[in-house]
Amino acid sequence: MHETTPLHRMADVLTENAQDLERELSWFAAVLDTRLTLYFKSEPESEITVNSIFDIPPPDLSHSYSYYAQLIQQHEFSIGERLVILLALIPHIRPQLLDVLWTKNEAIARGFTEFGGLQGVTHGGFIPTGETVAFLLAGDDLSTRFKLMRLFEGDHAFARYNILSLAPVAYGEPLLSGALTISREYLHRLTTGWERKPNFNSEFPARLIETRLHWEHLVLPFSTLEQLDEIKHWILHGHTLLEDWEMYYKLRPGFTSLFYGPPGTGKTFSACLLGKHCGCDVYKIDLSMIVSKYIGETEKNLAKIFDLAEHKRWILFFDEADALFGKRTKVDDSRDRYANQEISFLLQRIEEFNGVVILASNLKGNIDDAFIRRFQSVVHFPIPKASERLRLWKNAFSAKAVLEETIDITRIAEKYELSGGTIMNVVRYSSLKALSRNQTKILLDDLEEGIRRELLKEGRTA
Repeated sequence: MHETTPLHRMADVLTENAQDLERELSWFAAVLDTRLTLYFKSEPESEITVNSIFDIPPPDLSHSYSYYAQLIQQHEFSIGERLVILLALIPHIRPQLLDVLWTKNEAIARGFTEFGGLQGVTHGGFIPTGETVAFLLAGDDLSTRFKLMRLFEGDHAFARYNILSLAPVAYGEPLLSGALTISREYLHRLTTGWERKPNFNSEFPARLIETRLHWEHLVLPFSTLEQLDEIKHWILHGHTLLEDWEMYYKLRPGFTSLFYGPPGTGKTFSACLLGKHCGCDVYKIDLSMIVSKYIGETEKNLAKIFDLAEHKRWILFFDEADALFGKRTKVDDSRDRYANQEISFLLQRIEEFNGVVILASNLKGNIDDAFIRRFQSVVHFPIPKASERLRLWKNAFSAKAVLEETIDITRIAEKYELSGGTIMNVVRYSSLKALSRNQTKILLDDLEEGIRRELLKEGRTA
């Protein structure tokens, strides 16, 4: 039996999802037809076969392995919750199923108010709203209508896992008049069956960062490596500690760490290795797209990232975090007051976040004390010692490069106090000089010139 390729598996996942959704859509169509029949009583009562939409059994998904079935089983969604998910999906996968809701009320020569629904800008079909949910699940039963409001509260699984929501409405307008919107992430999962990695854009200003290197390439003091191990242990065993050991009411759900030290000492590299070792995606936040001069915008931008990252096992990496997590200022004007409010918002979101957050800074003293008190670890990345620099130099060059006989790597490692990132800049410079001569030999003159250039960048001299 041949091994299934990723391409074959992708086709299987697509097929599984499509088959289950096909069954679900047939069930939904029967439910919608029944709701309309019961609501308008267009048939004699003797001919109505069911008295409630909940009498129509949904498809049995207990033996299905599609992503859709797993979602339903994982959260133990009720029939009503299942119908809401389908209602949010239908405009994307079978919009004509809702065309019946365009029916006009002849008494007022427009659509039925109780059906809810919106006309899209470019979409020609019926876009369901919270009112559509209420009609489908409750009809004109006020008690059921009031109960279903629970579906759109912040602690419901729909909100907590960013599955679907109601779009905001204008001030004073009914909450249920907002469009029923499924998140792009779950739309992708429930149609393709695969988890979509978010693209870098204004809605998600973070980039996926990775490395091809391994732990043995990381040169750091033993104390720093020990603290990185602590983060690894949390990522791999934190869930067991919280759930199986029942520590969830004693410990915060996430882990926050500060990486501090001079540029090029391995802060970003270490974050990438943690993700690679633990099977987590690492997203580097672009603070230039987060921080806004407009009041309240910074909080909104951050909320988007934290909301999307919730329950994903992602590592959020804030490089040069001083811009966002810096010390609070003395309140001299309204801008200072709002800047301090931003920090308070950050503290709250980080404490509630169930993933790993890593802040990177050149100086520990630049970070607000309120954050540091809440960090689970503070990891120092110092300039490497001579013995560590020697390891870095020995592993830095390509296997195809040949060092000139006059190059004494031990002497260079002892003489020049450089970070790992700076050493790699020197290696890049001297290697390109060799290639420009159509050679593989690294010359001492080029190596020393590369070092001189790097020291000048840092305001130092050789």
